[in-house]
Amino acid sequence: MPTHRKLAAASPWTQLTATRRDWQDADPALLTSMFAQTLLIRTFEEYVLDLASQGLVHGPAHSSIGQEGGAVGSVHALTSADFVGGSHRGHHQFLAKALGHVAPHGIDPRLPVSEDVRTVLTRSLAEICGLARGFCRGRGGSMHLQWREAGAMGTNAIVGGGVPQSAGFAWSARQAGTDAVSVAYFGDGAVNIGSVLETMNLAAAWKLPLCFFIENNRYAVSTHVEEVTAEPRLSARGLGFNIPSWQVDGMDPLATHLAMREAVAHMRAGGGPTIVEAEVYRYYHQNGPFPGSAFGYRTKDEEQQWRARDPLDLLARQLTERAVLDAAAVEECTARARELLASIGDELLEPDPDGKPGKRRIKPAEWPDPSFRDVGVRGDLSEFDTVRQADLDTFTGATAERRFIDVVSEVMRRRMAEDESIVVMGEDVHRLKGGTNGATKGLAEAHPDRCLGTPISENAFAGLGCGIALDGRYTPVVEFMYADFMWVAADQIFNQIGKARHMFGGDGDVPLVLRSKVAMGTGYGSQHSMDPAGVFATAPGWRIVAPSTPFDYVGLMNSALTCKDPVVVLEHVDLYNSTGTGPVDDLDYCLPVGRAAVRRTGSALTVVSYLAMTGHVLEAVEQLGLDAEVIDLRWLDRASLDWDTLGASIRKTNNVLLAEQGPLGTSYGGWLADEIQRRYFDWLDQPVQRLTAGESSPSISKVLERAAIARTPEAVAALRRTTADRP
Repeated sequence: MPTHRKLAAASPWTQLTATRRDWQDADPALLTSMFAQTLLIRTFEEYVLDLASQGLVHGPAHSSIGQEGGAVGSVHALTSADFVGGSHRGHHQFLAKALGHVAPHGIDPRLPVSEDVRTVLTRSLAEICGLARGFCRGRGGSMHLQWREAGAMGTNAIVGGGVPQSAGFAWSARQAGTDAVSVAYFGDGAVNIGSVLETMNLAAAWKLPLCFFIENNRYAVSTHVEEVTAEPRLSARGLGFNIPSWQVDGMDPLATHLAMREAVAHMRAGGGPTIVEAEVYRYYHQNGPFPGSAFGYRTKDEEQQWRARDPLDLLARQLTERAVLDAAAVEECTARARELLASIGDELLEPDPDGKPGKRRIKPAEWPDPSFRDVGVRGDLSEFDTVRQADLDTFTGATAERRFIDVVSEVMRRRMAEDESIVVMGEDVHRLKGGTNGATKGLAEAHPDRCLGTPISENAFAGLGCGIALDGRYTPVVEFMYADFMWVAADQIFNQIGKARHMFGGDGDVPLVLRSKVAMGTGYGSQHSMDPAGVFATAPGWRIVAPSTPFDYVGLMNSALTCKDPVVVLEHVDLYNSTGTGPVDDLDYCLPVGRAAVRRTGSALTVVSYLAMTGHVLEAVEQLGLDAEVIDLRWLDRASLDWDTLGASIRKTNNVLLAEQGPLGTSYGGWLADEIQRRYFDWLDQPVQRLTAGESSPSISKVLERAAIARTPEAVAALRRTTADRP
């Protein structure tokens, strides 16, 4: 017979309940401030729903009515230096943090609000309505609220999408030597999302001061929590990651505050992450002014039972029992809050001259100017005004024949030695004498606190890098071992990092470098071989660099690290062991943004390429003896493409071939061919020609893999086809 021994979790799991004595001992100023915040948030949310019912809110209005106790109770345990990140239902989280920032000593509901409090409410309402004076200039709306100054780092429309970023805020706070903490607010639906669980593991492994605050309102839209998990006590997730966890009645703001105060103390003392599960209830449907019972997935009895536990009523009752307020004062405070929101509405709204009596519209002057549409997709590159820029023809330092992979590691060693803000992270970057290819050689030994070997969890550490970038004190360099892994972290790459600057108003920098290698030809098959340039080129916000020589790699990496936009640096494995001209000891120049390189001059044909394919094109041109001009793009994104160099060449040759190695489906040349033909149609003697591989991704078989990749022989064939009918 086997023996059985019951195991116990390594971390505590606690249910906290506020007693009558706790309420009696609570500071009246704390209770009054929580009542004031809850009342303002409740009144704000009711006003938003009223506007939504009038058709004045474009898009969703995810109200938090009923859930305010969790946000207000928890935020009262924080300071302005702490960070919060929220979910798509995040008005209450955002407002609680913003109000706490402008009124750090609390709000007295018996007095008129300060101008700062009024401004917070006005700008929040304007944002939800999509107006220019909103915190994000109308781009974020109900689901994307950000005010960095207050530590409100952004609510997020992707379920669980903002949680990894909160880990980045926590890492930055600790690395900077502060005791600030980060709080990731999310709901029961996000608890089963991979990015959330990945982040729990990473935060626990690195002991980050991050609180996972679960607002368990029991419904993900209309699906009950017990339908989708066998353990509906969601704070139990912490046991698997050795994270101390609290479960609390989120309808009780004081209980939530006491639990959060314990969690914050644990984090400030260096104990690592925490989980607080607050059981709350949203009174209305996922979106809009109707209760869930109107859609049949909840009963009116259930809704009434939860409404009887209303956090605003509880606070008012406790304050009257303690004679801090009386019933008349509560009514007066409520009336004053409603008058405040009505007056804010009057700032933004006016009678609709074409509508029925009583119908209102947004004042035309409040809308953003349509010309603002694309402003802030990327930055203005003013960060390059004071840096030294050079290309090979203007470089004054010594050069020599250098191995490509050597300068990859050398330039990062130089930058990390001179700039303490740079942090490198990725799988195995700290071991194996420089990672799997030697690209991070020497970094872990010189900077063990800034060369971070991560768990295998691209969603988590890419999002953590995003949080670090949004915080702004550090510049993350995130390595994906293979480019294909971007699909694992696609939400963080495309929905979060690439969109963050524009989505949150256009002013916030996102200085992040993503390094990834193109490994076709190595025998690693379909899931480790892609060239992602074509995919990144269609995604707004990203800049793309593709170095093909040692000299270019140094300059392009320095430019990527200088840039305040996210930059993906593509590295081709075929180039790692190649040699070419590179700097000997001057590793401090930036290659100018948006400048291509003419690798060979000619007048009969323009061949455009990048990465390792550039070398194959040059070989093919030499074999055929063609009078071809070969352009190495170097910068591939839409905003950085060198149209001056391309245009001059096309006007000269009147014939273009776009050459790349990878498959047709994710081809970079697809969009570029269209753009060239629209810009230079009158100068082209024939349609833009393209060289790609086939439709399939590379296979493991050496023969099939070779058939799936374009190299010199395919370039020769393409050049012959392109010039066949020309003199």
